[in-house]
Amino acid sequence: MKNRGIVLALAILTAALPAAAGQISGDYVEFRTADVFTGSCTANGELNLTGHEAVLAWRIANGQWNNVPLDGLAVVAVVRANATLGDADANPLPAKTVFLVDERANQAQRAALVNFAQAQTAGLLSQVVATQAVAIQFGEAGHGSVTLQAGNLAAISTRPLSDDDRFCHNESVYYPPLAANLNHAMPAMVSSGTYNGNHLGKTWTERGRRGAFVGSFSF
Repeated sequence: MKNRGIVLALAILTAALPAAAGQISGDYVEFRTADVFTGSCTANGELNLTGHEAVLAWRIANGQWNNVPLDGLAVVAVVRANATLGDADANPLPAKTVFLVDERANQAQRAALVNFAQAQTAGLLSQVVATQAVAIQFGEAGHGSVTLQAGNLAAISTRPLSDDDRFCHNESVYYPPLAANLNHAMPAMVSSGTYNGNHLGKTWTERGRRGAFVGSFSF
């Protein structure tokens, strides 16, 4: 089935790379410009038309990467791909990425944050067109409810899915998260999601889309 092929392809795309020295843990959120929790009819209708864009964010609770301590810091990756992310019949690469790194981080920490994010996505974030240091605020208001503000460039607000969000009543997780090494991830509703930068040739705003994942990592 095509659905299984899409899941397999994205699983390969996001296969984990070996972890750098040291334990690291924290929280994760992403939103996409396509539904990730949906039925095949809706997903096939979006294929090639949307879903090329995503915003991925990690907040490091504690730990280090490449022997650089990252406690309390965050990194956001804004990506615009060549195809619908997760489509087994199309190559999302080359994909252009803008990194938004925590302005509190020093130069070594900023480099480690970017490398950490790239290591979780197996090549998806390798073509970097810009890196900017911004204030990043990452908050949780309950199970499935996350807010992210990265300067004035990117923002995410999610809420848990409910039965009212099932249109066909046969929905499932059609696409897995774009990040590997998550020990928990749940689909969520994008209450609002935006990217307002000028490096990717496009800005976007999403509301009321079943296109988010909220999760955590520890390895």
